[in-house]
Amino acid sequence: MHRSLPAGPGKIAALCGCLLAASALPVFAGPGLAGDSADAPGPASSVTTNLVAGAMRPASQDVLFASDVNQLIAAQAALAPAASAPKEEGRVQTLVKRGLALLGTPYRWGGSSPEAGFDCSGLVGYVFRTALGIDLPRVSREMAQDGEKVDRGSLVPGDLVFFGRRGKRVDHVGIYIGEGRFLHAPRTGRDVTVSQLDTGYWAGKFLQARRVAGLGTES
Repeated sequence: MHRSLPAGPGKIAALCGCLLAASALPVFAGPGLAGDSADAPGPASSVTTNLVAGAMRPASQDVLFASDVNQLIAAQAALAPAASAPKEEGRVQTLVKRGLALLGTPYRWGGSSPEAGFDCSGLVGYVFRTALGIDLPRVSREMAQDGEKVDRGSLVPGDLVFFGRRGKRVDHVGIYIGEGRFLHAPRTGRDVTVSQLDTGYWAGKFLQARRVAGLGTES
């Protein structure tokens, strides 16, 4: 029988050199594989498994991306009818929004600007001019002679509504904004406001309504 002899200095040095050389080799093992045990792959992971998984990820992402694109196309198709709606609807909305932005502006006889205040026709003229570039006559009785006359039951937002506070002569005007309401500058001491057309004081003073030429309807 042979006895193990203590390793000499030369053998120890040689063994250390081998270990250092092995550690300097490129590590091809995937995750889970230690660099010093590349000859004993672990069952949980391998280079091939990692490469296949990596190759599959882009494919899955491409499938999801294509699905997302299809959903976006479908969504755009659903929005297409809304985008092709009559341009007049956008004009009326612009008009109403511009008018409502002036709520609270003080009444001033002869006024036609936010800075100076508004009388009834000054307010209507300002809103149409700045929102749509449409110039209207300066006074309410002249406005009541322009455009197309419409029935009270056929009003749409943007129509002008006229009133006679002292009889059958037009002396007040407002902008119908829908749901039985209209925007106007009522009188001295009051601000630009919204009032009911079908009930209250103004219901009994209503005379007629007109649709401004070129404005059309929302339908």
